[in-house]
Order: sequence, then structure tokens, then C-alpha cells
Amino acid sequence: MTEVSMVRLHALRAGYLFITGGLVVTIWPRLVSHGPEWPLMNSVVAAMLGALSLLSLLGLRYPLQMLFVMLFDLLWKIIWLSLVALPLWLSDRLDASSMSTVVDCVVAAVLIPLIPWRYVVARYIRARGAPWRAVKAVPETIIHA
Repeated sequence: MTEVSMVRLHALRAGYLFITGGLVVTIWPRLVSHGPEWPLMNSVVAAMLGALSLLSLLGLRYPLQMLFVMLFDLLWKIIWLSLVALPLWLSDRLDASSMSTVVDCVVAAVLIPLIPWRYVVARYIRARGAPWRAVKAVPETIIHA
């Protein structure tokens, strides 16, 4: 397995702290003080981002084990920017609310250099996956001397 230096581990921790801090400041106030008229999808997104902030907090202690959380945060933003924001921008329909989300998503670019990409490739792409079915145990043969 690819080794990750202590410097990279601390860089990951900084990334988790960045995610957690940003979400604590922006999402948690809405989660704890929303009104009953809150639109369903807004509440779902806020709850998911609240969960992301708590999982990112775990990343401070377990930076490599929680790496999928940072990857998830980065990937959903890339998908949204590519499949929602870009078509809106190309059709000149990017409103102020969408532009605010674009800015929030682009800020996540600071995470890209913090991720140990060699480790990601070794662990999530090249490593053997878990078996899809139970492996039969091979009976031990007794060898008589």
C-alpha cells in the first residue's frame, strides 16, 4: 500500500477542518433554526451536509479512513458544477442563487491538492475489492511423516 507522509496526513486534517468549519458556519444555523415552511429539498440537502460535517469531524482523528468523505464532498460539487451550473451558464440562465452555489462549490478546489491521490488510486482503484460471495474454506490435508 502507498505510504502517506505525516505532512499529507496533517494536510488532510486541515481539509476536514475546512469542510467542518464551513458547514458549521453555513449549514448548522439553518438546521437548528428553520421554520416549518422550509422547502423539503432544502431540508434534505441541509441534513446531508450536516451529516457530512460530522463525518468530516471524524476525519480529524482518522484522516485516511474517512477519505471517502472528502472525495464525496469534492465529487458532488464537480457533478453539480458540470451538469447543472455549466448548462445554466451556457444558456445565460445562471441566477444569483445559482451563482452563490457555484462560488461555494469552486471554493472546494482547495481540497484537490490536499488529497493523497497515489493513495486514492492504490486503495480505491488498484486494490482488490471485497469478494462478492463466500469463499469456501479449503480443507487442510494431514501430512503424516
